[in-house]
Amino acid sequence: MDPPLILPPNIDDVPPPGLALVLELDKPLLVQLRDGRKLLGTLRSFDQYANLVLEDLQYTSGTKERIVVGSQYAEVDMGLHIVRGENVVLLGDIDPSLDPPPGLSLVPEAEIRRIQKADKEAERMKGTFRTRFDFLMED
Repeated sequence: MDPPLILPPNIDDVPPPGLALVLELDKPLLVQLRDGRKLLGTLRSFDQYANLVLEDLQYTSGTKERIVVGSQYAEVDMGLHIVRGENVVLLGDIDPSLDPPPGLSLVPEAEIRRIQKADKEAERMKGTFRTRFDFLMED
């Protein structure tokens, strides 16, 4: 039996670049930035450079930054947020029925900041440990 034939999407189903963001207006979105931050908010406006204006979600108060460390996460209120288009890596719809994310547990903001700081310190120490013992590495 032959494998199923997978066809590329019909070109008529793909919106042109300018229209793609128009279709996302007033919808809850997840925006991932170049620095790894994830913002949750409702897209209210954008311009020709893909700069975005994010406002509060319908079921929250204000745009939120979701900080994930390991299997824990926290959502930090951001209010109205303007995101420069060149910093956007990923933009996608949010399914409110999947909130909270499966497999992650919600912790307070102070707790996630403490965990995040400890995680960064562990990474820094790992790097300094490698540089101190670099002479042991053979080529």
